[in-house]
Amino acid sequence: MEREAWLYEANADGSVRCHLCSHHCVISDGRAGLCRVRQNIGGTLYALSYGQVISRCVDPIEKKPLYHFYPGSKAYSIATLGCNFHCKWCQNWHISQIQRGQRVEIDRDVAPREIVADAQHTGSHSIAYTYTEPTVFFEYAYDTAQLAHAAGLANIFVTNGYMSEDMLDIFQRTLDGANVDLKAFRKKTYQQYIGARLQSVLDNLVKMRELGIWLEVTTLVIPDVNDDPGELRDIAIFLTQELGSDTPWHISRFFPHYRMTDRPPTPLATLQQAQEIGLEEGLRYVYVGNVAGSNDTFCPNCGQVLIRRYGYAVRIENLTEGHCRECGTSIAGVWMNGDL
Repeated sequence: MEREAWLYEANADGSVRCHLCSHHCVISDGRAGLCRVRQNIGGTLYALSYGQVISRCVDPIEKKPLYHFYPGSKAYSIATLGCNFHCKWCQNWHISQIQRGQRVEIDRDVAPREIVADAQHTGSHSIAYTYTEPTVFFEYAYDTAQLAHAAGLANIFVTNGYMSEDMLDIFQRTLDGANVDLKAFRKKTYQQYIGARLQSVLDNLVKMRELGIWLEVTTLVIPDVNDDPGELRDIAIFLTQELGSDTPWHISRFFPHYRMTDRPPTPLATLQQAQEIGLEEGLRYVYVGNVAGSNDTFCPNCGQVLIRRYGYAVRIENLTEGHCRECGTSIAGVWMNGDL
């Protein structure tokens, strides 16, 4: 199911410039972009991973994590190979960080209509494009998302936020929600550990909010990388001022993995401090992830517990059609009635 890629231009010398993500790779004939799954073949750019689903699973929506988007529902999650980032702490490196010449066994190509049918069969409320970076399998995700909307399913990206504006302009009509990894708030960290530009991620976060895509943000807090209280405060200030105080911020605990095994797991005290910083700066919903315990949602007005969570077990208690049952305050999110 190899497909010609979208969003590229051919150059007179036989190279192409890809405009799918913020790298804007110039790719010579016979070579692939930084994602390893978009290749120039004779002056035409091809999406090599179209239909080559490497992972699919039914997940609780909270695993994405999305806490204010159809809570308690199921998300049919899919991924193909590749990523446009090369994070040293990648949790899914065996499918995202493919190397040149690496052979990965795919059982068979999976048509978009099969994904949608499976999602319906499992009782999923949405399809999540996740595990690797969904931007790099844009054409496949887009075709699937069109069919999903027609079938009454929502579409979710779990993404690093490094797509191009052109890509967002095309996808935004069928992209209902996203969790974006904001990996740090220092240019040097993005350059040194990821090979990307922080500003492109920040610009896309603002654009997604402007486009009306429901947005939640995750920061994996890594010792000696992005755990400085000043940096965490800068993230919280950006989220409050640029995205709004109703933006949920998920602060996740780091565990040694892949090429970053030289430091310990994030101390719980650091995560608690980050949560306090977020609340101090005006964020109404700050959650701590990758740790045991509860992650309840409280009414920002009266303090009533609205949604109880313990792990992936969810119980909606005092939330009715997006409002606190106790005081009537409107709670930001996408609820089962579809209201924002």
